[in-house]
Amino acid sequence: MYEQKGRDDSPFQRTSSDEGDVETVGNLHRSLNNRQVQWIAIGGSIGTALFVSIAWGLTAGGPGSLFIAFLFYSCVIGSINSGIAEMTVFMPVSGSFLRYAGVWVDEAFGFMAGWNFFLYEAILIPFEISALCLVLQFWRDDIPVWAVCLGCIFLYGLINAFAVGWYGEAEFWLSSGKVILILILFSFTFITMVGGNPKHDAYGFRYWKTPGAFAESVTTGSLGKFEGFLGSLWVAAWTICGPEYIAMISAEAVYPRVTIKQAFKTVYWRFGFFFILGALCVGILVPYNDKTLLNVLDTQGTSTGAASPYIIAMQNLGVGGLPHLVNALLVTSIFSAGNTYCYMATRSLYSLSLQGQAPKILRRTSKSGIPWLCFAITMIFPFLSFLQVSANSAQAIKWLINLVTASQVLNYVIMGTTYLFFFRALKAQGIDRRTLPYRGWCQPYVNIFGLIFVSIIVVVQGYSVFLPGNWDVGNFFTYYTMIFVCMLLFGFWKIFKKTKFVRPEEADLVWEKPAIDAYEAGIDPPLGLWEDIWVSTLEVLRIRKRKSVNQV
Repeated sequence: MYEQKGRDDSPFQRTSSDEGDVETVGNLHRSLNNRQVQWIAIGGSIGTALFVSIAWGLTAGGPGSLFIAFLFYSCVIGSINSGIAEMTVFMPVSGSFLRYAGVWVDEAFGFMAGWNFFLYEAILIPFEISALCLVLQFWRDDIPVWAVCLGCIFLYGLINAFAVGWYGEAEFWLSSGKVILILILFSFTFITMVGGNPKHDAYGFRYWKTPGAFAESVTTGSLGKFEGFLGSLWVAAWTICGPEYIAMISAEAVYPRVTIKQAFKTVYWRFGFFFILGALCVGILVPYNDKTLLNVLDTQGTSTGAASPYIIAMQNLGVGGLPHLVNALLVTSIFSAGNTYCYMATRSLYSLSLQGQAPKILRRTSKSGIPWLCFAITMIFPFLSFLQVSANSAQAIKWLINLVTASQVLNYVIMGTTYLFFFRALKAQGIDRRTLPYRGWCQPYVNIFGLIFVSIIVVVQGYSVFLPGNWDVGNFFTYYTMIFVCMLLFGFWKIFKKTKFVRPEEADLVWEKPAIDAYEAGIDPPLGLWEDIWVSTLEVLRIRKRKSVNQV
């Protein structure tokens, strides 16, 4: 059924490090256990946008449009998730979909995918640091910006430079903070809407009636409300993510085909609970024409805690104390997002080097399995956050972020396209999908549905620029630069290397599969999620008790 295509170098070996005997893939270490994988899967999809930037979607389209947009886009990305899950669980290699694109589609396609993802993740690091600086201003505005920037860079370096287990452990606890924050905000919404607030005002769905569920944008009437929905949809496209982060950690999971499979399966309920319910709560708490919200968005942007619809609702209802707790947890959420971007950018650059699409010297790793040269290059980008020390230079960071916004949606276009080639190769080589360790449902039709809509979103996201009287060169390039960059990357590698699209019967579906199969056959099955959490908690308590006894 599977036939080797000429790759006889096993990427797996057993090494000794400070973590003990660990299995390696390439030179990366499989050190992420079940609880870390599941919590990274949860936390990786929750960032600043869900708590703060979502305000733009509310003001653009109103609560009804916001809810429908988040519901629709969750279905779209859920469709893409079904395909990327099938590929990743089948072949959990370093770089995941970035390398699938090169091996199963075209080397030029993989080159484009890898550099697009690296630039997207790397440039988001200074954005999150800048957001953290502004959120801290909720308490006082004389905090030195340079000190916050330097502190974040130091902590990101400390967490990511030594061992992947450090990153996994940090994200486990930081993601726990995100989950606690979400539970607090959802509970606050329900309790206050039924009258449990200082004003004893059972406001319910009042703001869906007045000023209304759908806001007009750009124009008026039904067309204006549809354009308002599109504005909410763009915010949903920026906010909703997750499958790419699960895929990228697959090569460093101790039990890849078990834990990664479980993580992908949780994407659907996470979309429903975190994103769709989150959009519903925001629409309940604050009217889309709230003066405070509009003033904050006009003067400060969406990267300050004061712009969070939740905090504005608390202030409107006269709730004291809770805004400070929410802002504190928001700080941990933003820090966690930047930490994840450091990890993802490093691994994407490493995968490019493995494919020969970045200098081979970047393949070097430390004894603990960290691609230290890739990490060093990635850590140059956080220093862009120092630009905000100058008020005028801060615009440069916002410009960079606007330039790469389309990159996130392009990632899903790449995933969807790659899956179609993978599906075609399976069929051409006579491989029954029922033999795969994970099989997406209703394929390839579900994937095609998702691919069509993410492609449409990439193309029409900047439609407002083409409306009469709205043409602006700067806005045009803000929306479409990354599309042109990806086209140039693809064309450059296509011409430079004279690559060809991979024929389905020649696609390498063996690749690292024998080594992965042998590795998994030689390890014990993982602990269940809650059992893993319980055992880890007991271990921490034992260590603390042992230290206390030694001190006495």
